[in-house]
Amino acid sequence: MNPRCIENENPKMNMDMNMGVNGCMCPPIYECPEEKVCERYIVHEVPHIIPIHTKMVNHHIYRHTYTPCFTYQEVDTCENINDGCQMM
Repeated sequence: MNPRCIENENPKMNMDMNMGVNGCMCPPIYECPEEKVCERYIVHEVPHIIPIHTKMVNHHIYRHTYTPCFTYQEVDTCENINDGCQMM
């Protein structure tokens, strides 16, 4: 590539079109391309359905209690005692 200024036959036109920072315009220099990486995070919401079955178990417990029922009986007896006395 030619780093010199492009010359024109018309000096006024050369000055207007080709003037850069240093007073002359050079052809562009193509650099190696750069790669920029932008990362983004995308959250996907996945709903889950969980069926829940409830089973109720009722335990019926019978506690037996015993109450004694007493009966009472009274008996009178009669006894005769004879001391050897005989009656005639």
